[in-house]
Amino acid sequence: MKITVIGTGYVGLIQGVCLAELGNTVSCVDIDTDKIESLRNGRSPIYEPGLEKLIRKNIKAGRLFFTPSLAEAMTGCSVVFIAVGTPASPDGSADLRQIEQAATEIAQHISQPIIIAIKSTVPPGTCRKVRETVATRYAGDFAVLANPEFLREGSAVADFLKPDRIVIGGSEPAASQLAELYQPLKAPVLITSAETAEVIKYASNSFLATQISFINSIAHLCEKVGADVTEVAEGMKLDPRIGRRALLGAGLGYGGSCLPKDVNALIHTTRQHGIDFPVLEAVQHTNSHQYARFLEKVLATIGPEIKGKIVT
Repeated sequence: MKITVIGTGYVGLIQGVCLAELGNTVSCVDIDTDKIESLRNGRSPIYEPGLEKLIRKNIKAGRLFFTPSLAEAMTGCSVVFIAVGTPASPDGSADLRQIEQAATEIAQHISQPIIIAIKSTVPPGTCRKVRETVATRYAGDFAVLANPEFLREGSAVADFLKPDRIVIGGSEPAASQLAELYQPLKAPVLITSAETAEVIKYASNSFLATQISFINSIAHLCEKVGADVTEVAEGMKLDPRIGRRALLGAGLGYGGSCLPKDVNALIHTTRQHGIDFPVLEAVQHTNSHQYARFLEKVLATIGPEIKGKIVT
């Protein structure tokens, strides 16, 4: 199958390279020409175990291409993935300007029936908006699906090739056609409405963030009463309803590129719909204070005068 991936950031690059590894012909598009040139030479802008090896392998096999031209990439393609950034706006909502721009440009270059799949993390209703944007510029046959990613930094290639699940949101028969693309992975496939798939991604990340803030609050209690939070977490994980893979490692809190913005975006979305979500707001509050607690620990250890001191 001929596939186009818009965006060569963390999500888009993994998506494109791994789909090429599955035997598809994939063109990855990015406006950053320096990044495109580097990728053409087999150099990845991010580090993930095994990623550069797969880039070089699939370029050599003639299955993987990098280009700044969307028109070139979309010629004859069956599926185009949108994998652009959705950073947090000042009010916490997801900034969808790159999604809207991608939708507009896709509409300008469609020449045959096509599936548009959104890999980016987007609030519910985004697929509908993309469909409306494309429909105002293209009168032919197309479908817009939500296809969220569930990758972890540091094991993204392995997560793609051995996924826990594939979630596809949208109408038939396009949803089943997209599911066939992932058939070689032999993973459970959940087909839902687009809105459901969009919420699944936010709900998953927010639940992971909740576990982290919960165990950090328990760690605070453990320090006060002389308990060991690591052993507490181990005792909790032995409960099959919680499980060994629970994110119950106490520490500095959650960070990175996904959990903070996705928690913010879900809080913003629920407020837009007049829904109180005090649990998630408490998760956010706990996490924001976790850094201050760490600084307090440092100062309690080395004293209030930190000038000239070396801390390892």
